[in-house]
Amino acid sequence: MSVYVGVDVHRKRSQIAVIGQDGEVQVNRNVPNGVKTVLGVIGDLPIGAPVAFEAAYGWGWLVELLEDYGYDPHLVHPLQCKAIASARLKNDKVDAATIGQLLRADLLPEAWIAPLEVRQQRALLRHRFQLVRLRTLLRNRIHAVLADHGHDRAGGICTSPGRSWLADLPLPDASRHVVDDLLQVIDALQPIIDTLDRQLAAQSRGDPRSIALCALPGVGTLTALMIVAEVGDISRFPSARKLAAWAGLTPTVRNSDRTVRHGHISKQGSPWLRWIMCEAAQTAKRHPMFAPGYQEMAHRRGKKIATIAIARKLLTRAYHVLREVHEQQAPPHRTTATKAAAGTAPHPGRARISA
Repeated sequence: MSVYVGVDVHRKRSQIAVIGQDGEVQVNRNVPNGVKTVLGVIGDLPIGAPVAFEAAYGWGWLVELLEDYGYDPHLVHPLQCKAIASARLKNDKVDAATIGQLLRADLLPEAWIAPLEVRQQRALLRHRFQLVRLRTLLRNRIHAVLADHGHDRAGGICTSPGRSWLADLPLPDASRHVVDDLLQVIDALQPIIDTLDRQLAAQSRGDPRSIALCALPGVGTLTALMIVAEVGDISRFPSARKLAAWAGLTPTVRNSDRTVRHGHISKQGSPWLRWIMCEAAQTAKRHPMFAPGYQEMAHRRGKKIATIAIARKLLTRAYHVLREVHEQQAPPHRTTATKAAAGTAPHPGRARISA
C-alpha cells in the first residue's frame, strides 16, 4: 500500500503526517529534529516513499537524511502552496496533513532541490559576499565617525596613504578608540576574503561555464561563479524568459478583460542572482552592446528601471551561453539502432530510467 508523508519543518521540531493511499491520516506526530526521532516515525515505511516538506528555515538536513535512507524528497514552494496559506484552521498538525494530501493528489507545487555540491558552492559564495558587505559596513562606520568631526578624504582610508592620514588625524579619545577597533576588524577580515578569492578563482579555472560567462560584459570571475551556482541545472529552464522570471527580474502583470497593467519587478526567486545581475549591469550598461538601449530607456523611464532592464538582458545572454555549454557537454544521443549495432540494445522488458 502506498503512503505519502507531509512534514511541517521548524527550527527545533517538526510535525510529520503519514497519509495512506485512501487519504486517511495514519500518523500525525510532532517530534524534535534529528535522525532518530524522524526515523522513529517514518523508519518503517517502504523505501522510496515520497516525503514532502516546505522550503522553510534549515531544511537541508532533512533532504540529506531522506536521501541517505532511500526516501523520495519533494520540496514545496511556500508561496504557491495556497491550500496552507488560505486555510481557515491553520496549525502544524493541519499543515503537515495538507502537504501530505497535496502530495497524494499530485497537486504539490514543487521547487527544485539543488544537489549538495551546488548548495555548498552557493554557501561559499554567499559567505564571501557577506564578508565583503561587512567590510564595507565597517568602512562606512569609520566615515561616519570622521564626518561627525568634520573630516573627510577623497581617497580611500584603507590604502597606505589613507592609513597615514587617519593616524595623524586629531580625534577625541573615544572616537580614536572606535576607529582603531574598526580598522582591526577590517584587517582581520582581509586575509579571510583573500583566501576565499583564491579558492574560488581556482574553481573557476576548471569550470567551462564560468569561463564562457566571463566573455559577457560586466561579468567577472566571481559574478560568473555566482550565476552558475544560483542557476544550477540550466536545463530546468525551458527559455530565457523563464529564467528571468525565476530571478524576479520580470515585471508583474495584472490582466483583466482588455485592461493590462504592468508593475514593478516581482522580486521572487533567488535574491542573490537578482543582486549579482544588477551589480553586473552597472558595468554592462556602459558597454557598446547595451549602452544605446540603456540611454534610450533611461531617458524614458529613469536610470533605475533602465539598469534593471540591462540586468534582464544580460541574464538572457547568460542563459544562452549556459545552454550552449550544457549542450556541448551533453553526451551524444544514441538511437536504438546504434545501440543494437554496438551490442548494447535495451532489453524489451527493462524499464528505461532517465536521469
